Amino acid sequence: MTAYVGFYEICSPKKGETVFISAASGAVGQLVGQFAKLLGCYVVGSAGTKQKVDLLKNKFGFDEAFNYKEERDLDAALKRYFPNGIDIYFENVGGRMLDAVLLNMRLHGRIAVCGMISQYNLDQPEGVHNLFCLISKRVRMEGFLVFDHYHLYPKFLDMILPK
Repeated sequence: MTAYVGFYEICSPKKGETVFISAASGAVGQLVGQFAKLLGCYVVGSAGTKQKVDLLKNKFGFDEAFNYKEERDLDAALKRYFPNGIDIYFENVGGRMLDAVLLNMRLHGRIAVCGMISQYNLDQPEGVHNLFCLISKRVRMEGFLVFDHYHLYPKFLDMILPK
């Protein structure tokens, strides 16, 4: 339900758009990627091990995936996978990843903020430095909690259950 709400309701995806998912090998990220592929989007995910990257590409059908721990420059990595920018970002990490994504968003992009795992255990949360991109690129960024959207459960079931 979380993947459904964030992807379909918050991001309003369209066929052919570019989608980036951080922490993509988690339960929610996997589903967002599969929803995006079913819609005909180009999908890239990030994860923290080679095994998780392989899982995303070989089992869950992502177009590409990368190990963020092996990337010294996240901005450059995103430019490599999204040379024309990102339409939709499903945010699960925060911190440096969010900063790099903001630089790579396309005009009128959408960001669903589901989590910020990189920040949860820090004594001093990291700041985000590229927020001006929200203005200059007219990006919509929205945080959400799934329990605010339980009224959509029947719509979710209609989509995922075979007819």
